[in-house]
Amino acid sequence: MRVALGLEYDGRYFEGWQTQPSGQTVQDYLESAVVQFTGEKIKVVCAGRTDAKVHACGQVVHLDTEADRKEVSWIRGLNSYLPSEVAVRWAKVVPEEFHARFSAVSRTYEYWIANEPVRSPLLAGRAGWVFRPLDEVKMHEAGQLLLGEHDFSSFRAVGCQSKTPVKTIEFLNVERRGRMIRVHIKANAFLYHMVRNIVGCLVYVGQGARPVEWMGEVLEARSRQAAAPTFYPSGLYLAGVGYPEKFGLPAEGNSPF
Repeated sequence: MRVALGLEYDGRYFEGWQTQPSGQTVQDYLESAVVQFTGEKIKVVCAGRTDAKVHACGQVVHLDTEADRKEVSWIRGLNSYLPSEVAVRWAKVVPEEFHARFSAVSRTYEYWIANEPVRSPLLAGRAGWVFRPLDEVKMHEAGQLLLGEHDFSSFRAVGCQSKTPVKTIEFLNVERRGRMIRVHIKANAFLYHMVRNIVGCLVYVGQGARPVEWMGEVLEARSRQAAAPTFYPSGLYLAGVGYPEKFGLPAEGNSPF
């Protein structure tokens, strides 16, 4: 039986998603919980590997098991063995053809920036921080220049394993919510550090260091050297993973703020 799980976790407490010798990753803790709950040693497969300090409110994984449990039992049972910083939010039995990574047709991320003169200890590790005032309207305008199918090499980090830099951004919205600015972006897939590199450029525009049109120039350059530095991992959240409707899975998790 194949089961899909929706995960939420606080990336501050883990060394990323993928298993490490230290055992301090989300995958390590989840697989340990599965052993304790089912008695089976199972490898779980995720929709997208998150780096250290990166969060998720809509990660999706699947696992194959012989355990015949109700969906609600998967939620309550696994959560009883997981640390408080990670939780299974939903569970659903899916057909064998479902694959958490390869069945995905889109991924959505949120990046949250605390935009205030003094850093907030309560937001440390949970949001990026920019003390200079940001113009979220110009940031949004700059983001619209990235919509559609493009070669995103300018926003691609070294070590990216994607076969092609060509991706399609469906929407990119920037809005202010009090002291917080949210960058909400959805694409068919993302390159390594693509969202954080885009946010770094948006911050340049928001600070007035670059004009709105500069974002288009960065895109056309197809060179990482043309873009701004990679922004902090702390404000990044994997918000949701999209699948064909036939699987009946939630499209996006709860927003963190």
